[in-house]
Amino acid sequence: MKNFKVIITITLCLFFFGAFCFMLDFFIYTGKPASINDHTEKVVIINTGRAFKSFSEELHKNGVIKGLYKFNLFARIKGYDKKIKAGEYLLSASMTPYKILQILTDGKVCLHKITIPEGYNIRQIASVTAMAGLCAETKFTGSATNSSFVHNKGIDAETFEGYLFPDTYFFSKNVSPEKIISAMVKRFRSVFTPTFKEQAKKLGLSIHQTVTLASIIEKETGDSEERSIISSVFHNRLKKKMRLESDPTVIYGIKNFDGNIKKRHLETSTPYNTYKIKGLPPGPIANPGIKAIEAALFPADTNFLYFVSKKDNTHEFSTNIRKHNKAVRKYQLRK
Repeated sequence: MKNFKVIITITLCLFFFGAFCFMLDFFIYTGKPASINDHTEKVVIINTGRAFKSFSEELHKNGVIKGLYKFNLFARIKGYDKKIKAGEYLLSASMTPYKILQILTDGKVCLHKITIPEGYNIRQIASVTAMAGLCAETKFTGSATNSSFVHNKGIDAETFEGYLFPDTYFFSKNVSPEKIISAMVKRFRSVFTPTFKEQAKKLGLSIHQTVTLASIIEKETGDSEERSIISSVFHNRLKKKMRLESDPTVIYGIKNFDGNIKKRHLETSTPYNTYKIKGLPPGPIANPGIKAIEAALFPADTNFLYFVSKKDNTHEFSTNIRKHNKAVRKYQLRK
């Protein structure tokens, strides 16, 4: 009987010692990376509904983790295997199993950087988002021209043209075009301050008219120093009920424009042909930056009514048609 008790005691001691060693090894495992020297980041995509074991095996195969059994067991014990969020992740072997699971359960997905230049239109922005692998061009343009979506965002227009603020953004892969657009519109609203709204009111312009004018200024500007002067020309022409006669507006109204504006284009009536219509076109022709918006709201104090390109990114400004025609002969016709 005494020997039996000794055997039981020894057995229990060995069991608890073994359990202690296992727990200690398990604890060490969760805080030890597969490699302290390999910082190479690997892309891991977890689609909705993907089984935990499926991508844990992928992590093991790619060398991101060691001890597949321990990794799966740890995830089950902590309940992480039920909390993994879908998305695209950048993981490396230098991360501990604990950190990897935290990243996956917190949804710290890989973000893709896109930069939207000032003066890009909806089609060009759609191309940028597609090139970054975020969403298809057709999906973006479809959402950006969905009038119901535009109105739901509180914008008095038929498309988001002019309200997709040019800036640098970070999005996860396969983000919806609606989320991309919402982020850009939110940025626009943060830029178009109450001061801007008050100034627009003083000028007798709505927000939409302001953005429309700013987009024209953006497309006409070759030298940033000229923005406010170009703005003054358009303001002066609007006051005198003169047509704006802006080539970029004509181009915007041409389908499949080949880059070469011709006389027939100037003579073709479209809602955006400011050689034919009076006042501003129905909406923006691009998405203006902050400087163009400021120029539209705070034009220079001039009497200029005309400008012509010097073909060096600057313009010659004139107060009357005689001087303007002389400038055209000098810089455009080279006479």
